[in-house]
Amino acid sequence: MAKNGYVDLHLHSHFSCDGDYSPEELIRMARENGFQAISIADHDSVEAYPEAIELGLRYGIEVIPNIEVTTVYDSREFHLLLPLVNWESEVVKYIIKKMEKSRLEEARSRVERLKENGLEVDWEEVWRLSGQTPPLGVKIAQIVLGKEKNRRNPTLEKYYDEHGHPLPPYLFYQDFFAEGGLAYVPKKHISLEEVLSLAPLTGGVPVLSHPGAYFQRATREDLLELKKIGLKGIEVFTSYHTEEQVNFYLQLAEELELVPTAGSDFHGQIKPRVHFGMIKAGDYSMIEKLREKRS
Repeated sequence: MAKNGYVDLHLHSHFSCDGDYSPEELIRMARENGFQAISIADHDSVEAYPEAIELGLRYGIEVIPNIEVTTVYDSREFHLLLPLVNWESEVVKYIIKKMEKSRLEEARSRVERLKENGLEVDWEEVWRLSGQTPPLGVKIAQIVLGKEKNRRNPTLEKYYDEHGHPLPPYLFYQDFFAEGGLAYVPKKHISLEEVLSLAPLTGGVPVLSHPGAYFQRATREDLLELKKIGLKGIEVFTSYHTEEQVNFYLQLAEELELVPTAGSDFHGQIKPRVHFGMIKAGDYSMIEKLREKRS
C-alpha cells in the first residue's frame, strides 16, 4: 500500500532539556501539518516511549522510536540518531547513564566558568529550569540571556536585539562554549566510535544528525571512516543546512550508500527560526530504507 505524507525523523519533546512540547502536542502538530510519520529523538533520553507510540496510534500518526546521542569524534561534538531503537534495551540504558554523568559534569563546569567571567548565573536555577536534567549549552545560554542583570552587562549586548530581547542562544554558545570560548569545557562524552559499535545491540540504525552543523563540520573523510565502523545514514535535509550543504551531503550519501534522511530538529522557542513542518523533503521511503539497513 502506498505511503503518502511527510516524514520528519528528528523532533524534540519536553523530555529534552531544551524542548517545549509534549509528545502528544508534537503528534497533534504532525496531524495538522499533513505528516504521516514522525520520530521523537530527545537528547540522550527515551522517556517519550512507549507513550508516544501509543498516542501516535490514537491520532493516526506513525511514531518511529528514536534517540539523539551526544558523542565526541575527533575532538568535535557529533550527534547521532538511532531511529527504530529499542528503548528498553540494556545497551541504551548504559549509553544514557554514561551520557547523563558526562553532561552533568560539563554543565556544572560551564556554569562555574561563566560565573568566573562575571555573568549572573546560578547552578540551582539552571538545574531547575532544565527540568532537573543535565542541560546542554544552548539551554544554559537561554537561561543566562533571560536574566535581567545580564541584559545590562555590556559584554552581552551583542546577544540582544534593539528591543532587549535575546537573540537565538546558539550565538552565545558559539562565543562562550565552543573551543576557544571563555567558558569552553573539553568534551568527555561517550565516543561516537563506541556508540556505533553498540548500535546493533540497540535495534537502532545509526544516522548522523545535521553533519554540516557549525559544531560538527563533517567532511567526506569523516563519513568514509564512520561508514567503515557502522554508520548507516546521514541527515541531509535539516534546518541546519544551506541548499549548498544539502546538495553536498546528498551527493555523499549516494556515493557512500548511506540513507539520506530528513529532520527539522524542531525544539520550540530555543530555536525560534525552526518551525514545525518546515522540512518537507522527508518521505516514507526513508523509513523503509532504514529498516532494510537494520542489523
